Amino acid sequence: CKFSVVTSKVSTGSYKRQVYEVPSGKQLVDQAVIDRITWATWTSVLGDEVIGIWSRHAEKADVNCACVSHSGINLVTGDDFGMVKLFDFPCPEKFVRTCFCMVTTTSAVDIRILSCFSRRHVMEIFSSLNL
Repeated sequence: CKFSVVTSKVSTGSYKRQVYEVPSGKQLVDQAVIDRITWATWTSVLGDEVIGIWSRHAEKADVNCACVSHSGINLVTGDDFGMVKLFDFPCPEKFVRTCFCMVTTTSAVDIRILSCFSRRHVMEIFSSLNL
């Protein structure tokens, strides 16, 4: 893929998503331009595309990490309660039910999908970890 603009997305401590051109560091503020960007990776818990990851009673700091599969169809999240959840991506509707969920013994602070896994493969990996 060729991109007309190389960009970087940042999520701030005030829960705002900001987009910058690379290497100039110029912040992009035109939403129409931002909406046309094809992201190579997605690890943000913020944005219209991931509204559904938040449960009805979740606070902003409860979901710690997210990663979209390379195929762009699955999203895995980790939260303060030790839950690792699998969603369809994008999930723009509020309070989406998870496709799969595992509970760990500690909070999940970082998670990545390391290859082009299908939903079945992600579930098999979680199961094999005996979490």
